[in-house]
Amino acid sequence: MRIAVISDVHGNLPALDAVLAAIAGDGVDVTVNLGDLLSGYVQPAETADRLIGIGLPTVAGNHERQVLTVPPQRQGMADRLTAGLLGVGQLEWLASLPVTLSPAPDVLAFHGTPTDDLQYLLHTVEEAGVRDATVEEVRERVGDVSGYRLLLCGHTHLAGSLRLPGGPLIVNPGSVGWPAYTDDAPYPHAMAAGTPHARYALVDDASGDWEVVWRQVEYPWDKAAAFAEGFGRPDVAAALRTGRN
Repeated sequence: MRIAVISDVHGNLPALDAVLAAIAGDGVDVTVNLGDLLSGYVQPAETADRLIGIGLPTVAGNHERQVLTVPPQRQGMADRLTAGLLGVGQLEWLASLPVTLSPAPDVLAFHGTPTDDLQYLLHTVEEAGVRDATVEEVRERVGDVSGYRLLLCGHTHLAGSLRLPGGPLIVNPGSVGWPAYTDDAPYPHAMAAGTPHARYALVDDASGDWEVVWRQVEYPWDKAAAFAEGFGRPDVAAALRTGRN
């Protein structure tokens, strides 16, 4: 089986369209979307319409939960902006998305970890900065995943993988639509892909075990950045153009 894995589109329709066009030539059996779909400063409502129309197996990320459940006065700017632009049907679609799904018998897909959409799986944030998570930390965060040979996660916007000894391969495809960001929790930190390309991953089990390759796609990031500037976020525009904070 061959699976395309996308995540963290964040309303960046030009990046999404470029990735979908690339995947169309990859001969995949299914494309799985790992959440954080719309919240951003490009085209959240138009991205919702595109995703609804193509009907990919999709899990909800933390931004879907925040758009739907956090009061407007407590939402971050991206969620508040997105919530104000979405119609009833688009919000109902967000509310219908599961937290986890299994697109194949031995595959589990989720956003952060299986039980926490805000937790990084393959990275650990400390006061001194961000580091790769240890095998022990990853095992604790995924919990009981016996029966699965492939775990698909997003949230960090950084492509990477880890094969747990005696356990599944874990794959993060990176971000389709937002290559660099900063956050304050649990400590101030920055995540950056280093280039503005849209990212996705291909996984297949042709060898008898799951293997991964990563793809990066050029798209008109200046167009996406112009939307961010129009929403009053020159910092996001710069990240979209450079992949750096």
